[in-house]
Amino acid sequence: MAYTTPHNSAPKGAFANTVLMPGDPLRSKFIAENFFDSPELVNNVRGVQGYTGWYHGKRVSVMASGMGMPAIGIYSQELFQFYDVTSVIRIGSCGSLDKDLHIRDLIIAQGACTDSRYAEQYALPGTFCPIGSYRLLRAAADEAASRNVHYKVGNVLSSDHFYNEANTLDWAKMGVLGVEMEAAALYCNAARLGKDALCILTVSDSLVNKEPETSPEERERTFTDMVEIALAIAD
Repeated sequence: MAYTTPHNSAPKGAFANTVLMPGDPLRSKFIAENFFDSPELVNNVRGVQGYTGWYHGKRVSVMASGMGMPAIGIYSQELFQFYDVTSVIRIGSCGSLDKDLHIRDLIIAQGACTDSRYAEQYALPGTFCPIGSYRLLRAAADEAASRNVHYKVGNVLSSDHFYNEANTLDWAKMGVLGVEMEAAALYCNAARLGKDALCILTVSDSLVNKEPETSPEERERTFTDMVEIALAIAD
């Protein structure tokens, strides 16, 4: 079968209106196998697994983004532009910059500060502020509250650097809640293409509290609160 895009072998119509997007391909596989009815693998180019199935009667999809803004920039662009996906919900992990956010708490990213130059491609005469979809954000916050899940809504930092020699904690002085590596590019793509996007994050480690960080296996299989919230608000 001919590839539809350079990075996605799925035929047109293979993805649902809403695609959940974890970074880890194994988390994508775990979600499909444990939350979907009749999951179908629709893309596996470069091992970035994409599945479509059914959740409580809704057709939904999940596909990994890989790590970093260049990766999610490619995958979300192709989903929005070539597959007519209307919403992408990133479900990822982050480091907390807030003393009130602990391991397994959630951050719903209203906005995404960044040290990336991703938005320079638009040649805007100023600084663009990447923000999430209010419709999805409000639904996610309501759903988290109904489940008694501890969460905060606010800014995150989308960084190009995992091993960073700069002082990431300086962002906390501006009320930034956590640091991750993808949301800003996703929000830029959604804005440019008139789509909806939201980033829901589980705190996997803390830069301000002395807490043991989660293992790769825990990040793959146990961050289910954000998965269930994302599935509940998918349309």
